[in-house]
Amino acid sequence: MQNVPALGCEDELSKLFGSYGDVEECKPMDDEDCEPFTDVYWIKFHQVSNARFAKRKLDEFVFLGNRLQVSYAPRYETLADTKEKLEGRGKEVLARLNPGRSNVSTVHKQGAISKLIHGDTRTSGEVQHISHSGDSSVDRVTSDKKYFPSQSMNQTVQMVRQKLDEIKSGTQHLEGGPSKKPRVDNRRRI
Repeated sequence: MQNVPALGCEDELSKLFGSYGDVEECKPMDDEDCEPFTDVYWIKFHQVSNARFAKRKLDEFVFLGNRLQVSYAPRYETLADTKEKLEGRGKEVLARLNPGRSNVSTVHKQGAISKLIHGDTRTSGEVQHISHSGDSSVDRVTSDKKYFPSQSMNQTVQMVRQKLDEIKSGTQHLEGGPSKKPRVDNRRRI
C-alpha cells in the first residue's frame, strides 16, 4: 500500500484494514520507493478473500488526507501462500461450475476439478458419490440436470444427448464395445 502519510500511523492503518478481516501482518516497507512524506506498508490478511475485499474498498480511500494506493504484492508471497491462493481459486471455479452445491470444501485435488469438467459417460439422473484416494468424497449431480434458465436450451441439450446415446448404442453393437476407456466420474462431454 502506497501513499500512506509518514506520521507513524501503523496502528490506525492496521485497525482500518482489520475492519475487513483478520490482519496477519502490517509492517512498513522501508526498501520501497515512495513520494516525500509518505510511507509504503505491507499488509497480509489471514484469508485472501479478505485481502481482495479490502483492496476493492480501500483503493483510492482518503486516509489522513492522502489517497491510499492499494495493490497486490505477489513478490512477497511464500510458496505456501501461493499454493493456498491457487487452491482457493480452484474451489471458487468449482463452485461456479456446480452452483447447486453448498459445500465445495471437500475437493482437495486439482485432478478432481479436471475430472468434473472433462467427464465421459453419464448415468440416468441420480446423484453420484465418488471417492478419490486419500480425499474426502465428492457428490456430483449427473448431466441430466437442467443447467440453463432457458427451457429451449435444456431441450436442445437433451436432444443432443439422446442422439449421442443412439450413436453410441449403435456403434457398440457393431464394434462390440466402446473404443475408449470409460472415465471414473461417469460423465460424457457434449
